[in-house]
Amino acid sequence: MTSIGGAEMVDWNLAVATATRLVRPGPEVSRDEAREVVAELRRHAKASELHVRAFTRMGTEDTHDTPILVVDRPGWVRANVAGFREVLKPLLDKMQERRGSTPGGAVLGAVGGKVTGVELGMLLSFLSSRVLGQYETFAPATRELPAGSSSDSPSGGGRLLLVAPNIVHVERELDVQPHDFRLWVCLHEETHRTQFTAVPWLQAHLEGEIQSFLGETEVDPMTVLERIREAAQSLAGGRPEGEEEDGGRSLVEIVQTPAQREILGRLTAVMSLLEGHADFVMDGVGPDVVPSVAEIREKFQQRRAKGASRLDLALRKLLGLDAKLRQYRDGERFVRSVVEEVGMDGFNRVWTSPNTLPTKAEIAKPADWVARVHRKAES
Repeated sequence: MTSIGGAEMVDWNLAVATATRLVRPGPEVSRDEAREVVAELRRHAKASELHVRAFTRMGTEDTHDTPILVVDRPGWVRANVAGFREVLKPLLDKMQERRGSTPGGAVLGAVGGKVTGVELGMLLSFLSSRVLGQYETFAPATRELPAGSSSDSPSGGGRLLLVAPNIVHVERELDVQPHDFRLWVCLHEETHRTQFTAVPWLQAHLEGEIQSFLGETEVDPMTVLERIREAAQSLAGGRPEGEEEDGGRSLVEIVQTPAQREILGRLTAVMSLLEGHADFVMDGVGPDVVPSVAEIREKFQQRRAKGASRLDLALRKLLGLDAKLRQYRDGERFVRSVVEEVGMDGFNRVWTSPNTLPTKAEIAKPADWVARVHRKAES
C-alpha cells in the first residue's frame, strides 16, 4: 500500500466499492441456469487447451498452475484492482517521493487518493460490463482470487478470467447458439494463456516494457495538469492557434512524453500480435469444434465496429479503446499473412526472443517481418 502519512495515493478499497455500487446488473438468469453456465464455461476452458495447442503447435509448460476463474462483474473488478496495485506500485512510489517534499503534500495525498479511487471505480464499472474474458498477465494472488506462480516475474503468474454475465448478455444480444459462443470465447482466452505459458520470457518482457513506460512518467503535478489541459483542448477542438492537428489521438496517447511514445509503439506491436493471434486461432479452430463460427464472427464484428451507443463510442475514443479494436484487426491480418507465406511453424519463430517480435511498422507490413526474421536467418 503506497501512502503518505497514512493516506493512500490511490484508495483502492474505495475504487472497488465505487465500481461495485455503480456496476450494472447482469442478465436475468435463474440460479440453476447460472450454475449451468459456470460449469459449461469451465468445461469449455479445459477443452480449449487441447484445441489451441494442436492448432498453434505451441508446446506449453504445465498450465495447471494458472487457474481458470469464472467470475461476475464485481469479481472482475476486484481482480483488476489487484493487478493495478501491483503494476502501478513503482509509479505511485515515485509520486509519493515527489509529493512528500511538497508543502501540504500529505493533505493532497489524502484528498487525491479518494478522488482517484472514485474515478478508477467509475472507469472499472464501465468496463466491467464489456469484458467477456481476460488473461491476467500480472495477477497477484488474493484470498478470493488464486493466481499462478512465476519465477521470472515478481508480479506472479497469470490467471484466466471468464465473465459469465457478460458472455450470456452478448450471446443473447447476438442471438447466436450459446454453447458455440461460449466455446468460441474460451478459445480466444485460452490462446492468451498458451502464449504466456509456452513462451517463458514473454511475461517478464511485457512487464519490463510497462515499467519502462511508467518510469518515464512526468510526475510533476503542474506538468500533468498542463498535459491534461492540452489534451482536453485537442479533443474538444479548441487547440491553441497554430498548433498542428493531433491526428485523432486519444487522451492516453496525448498525455505522454516522447520516450513514452516510443515505448508505446513497441507495446502496441506486442499487443496487436497477441490479440490478433488469439482472434486467428479462435476462428481457425472454430470450424471443427464450433459449427456456427462464421455466423458468430460476422455478428460479433458488427457489434465491435458500431459500439453500443454514441456515448460508448465517445468513451472508447477518449480511453483509447478504439485502438484496441485496431489491434485485433491489424494483428489478425499480420498473423494470417505470415502463416500463409511461411506456415504455422514459420510464424512461431515470432516467439523465439524479444528480437523476433514484430515492430509496429511490421504489423502493418508482414512481408517486412518475414524478410527480417526468415530470409536473414536463411542467408
